Amino acid sequence: MASSVSGSTSGEITLFVNPTAGRGRGAQAAQPAAAALREAGFSVRTVLGIDADDALRRAREAVAAGTGALVAVGGDGMVNLALQAVAGTAVPLGVVAVGTGNDFARALGLPVRDPWAAARRAAGALLAGRAREIDLGRTGGRWFGGVLASGFDSRVNDRGNRMRLPAGRFKYDLAILAELASFRPTPYRMRLDDGPVREIAATLVAVGNGTSYGGGMRICAGARLDDGLFDVTVVGDCSRTTLVRVFPKVYRGTHLGHPAISTHRAKKIELSAAGITAYADGEPLGALPLTAQCVPGAVRVLLQDAPGR
Repeated sequence: MASSVSGSTSGEITLFVNPTAGRGRGAQAAQPAAAALREAGFSVRTVLGIDADDALRRAREAVAAGTGALVAVGGDGMVNLALQAVAGTAVPLGVVAVGTGNDFARALGLPVRDPWAAARRAAGALLAGRAREIDLGRTGGRWFGGVLASGFDSRVNDRGNRMRLPAGRFKYDLAILAELASFRPTPYRMRLDDGPVREIAATLVAVGNGTSYGGGMRICAGARLDDGLFDVTVVGDCSRTTLVRVFPKVYRGTHLGHPAISTHRAKKIELSAAGITAYADGEPLGALPLTAQCVPGAVRVLLQDAPGR
């Protein structure tokens, strides 16, 4: 849903920067992003932090002070942090995606790794007085914009985060191979909305507000950002061979037709499984169980075009 951005053509814009995103691309992207916003006539203030908690505190202070917009410069983790500051407020969010995955920006059809173009798009939306309301997921008091992962994919994240070398996405490729060696389905308890509790053996359960994670893996390929519903993808009890064969199809979203995979739509999901850490937007949420709720129109994004599927 489109909405106006009051007072968007004047005042200060807050640039919320992760200098370490994309192996330093965040720091490099801040300057052209700020220049593009200033060229459009905006005053720009840059917010950093000594750590994530300090950065979020500073971002929340800027939102409370009435900044014209919060523009996140970084990857999906930085966008996730920005969502904690702007969700449920009137302050719109801009995205300058320069991280490794950039799935949130891809879902919105925004420029990726082109900070000047992304900031120009944000400025154009502000000057036009336009923003788009999109849904967010909420669990345990924390917001997420993309996909909540649990199961095989979250085990890969766990292992990859423990690995010091190699750097970048390659270590997650190695983590996938390592997890395949010890692959096993997990017993889950799942409840959708107010339906019955289902006991299932699953390789993974992904809860999608957006379509993809991991830099373009379209695990919830049919998800929409503005329909008030999660798309839930359940990869059932399957063999290692089946998983290896189906995995490449995730990048095209054609995996959903496989008989081992089921999909559901719900406003709320309750998930429980022993020994499983949940991740949302690539950030750890903690161990299951959890309850996630889709909140319609929870954030206003600087985007003049309709959000992508």
